[in-house]
Amino acid sequence: MVKLNLFSDPICPWCYIGYTELTRALAERPKHPFDLEWLPFQLNPDMPADGVDRRAYLEAKFGGKEGAVKAYAQVSERAEQIGLEIDLSSISRTPNTLDAHRLIHWSGVEGRQTPVATALFRAYFNEGRDISEHEVLADIADGAGMDAALILRLLASDADKDEILQKDAMAREMGVKAVPTFVVAGQHAVPGAQPSDLWVKVIDELVGA
Repeated sequence: MVKLNLFSDPICPWCYIGYTELTRALAERPKHPFDLEWLPFQLNPDMPADGVDRRAYLEAKFGGKEGAVKAYAQVSERAEQIGLEIDLSSISRTPNTLDAHRLIHWSGVEGRQTPVATALFRAYFNEGRDISEHEVLADIADGAGMDAALILRLLASDADKDEILQKDAMAREMGVKAVPTFVVAGQHAVPGAQPSDLWVKVIDELVGA
């Protein structure tokens, strides 16, 4: 197996797009060698615990309403190109994602990282749910076959917060500046939402090597 690390944030639309492209390549090459591991990277490490109004956040990030509209027009266009349905209009707040990253971390212990990560994408980009709310995270955990009551207890504590922050810091020290960033076999970084054709080529090279 070849380790494929994916640095991402559940509120990053390009992460959702990039992962979707990867999954299509994996489906096309079912004998791929990849062992996927999700790693934390917070787009907004200083985000208040209860999040902020999404419109205000986007306008501040992209230099006003026009910049925000332009940036997300590119997201909508790419999603449409690959047939990925997203509903940006349903999102009212931009949340703090530390607890969502904790859930992804715990799901890895049970071998359920990818189902949980994809459910977080769907909850945020398709259903407009606030993925910083503990009840929402517990519901996602339950849907992935995890113990929702245990997750609620863990979320109410500080369990693994420091570890998530350390991994986030480590990613930045490694040179990760944006997500998604994929790292193949701990050596080769593949930044951005790459098309599925590229991943098919990578898989073919690895299998043929």
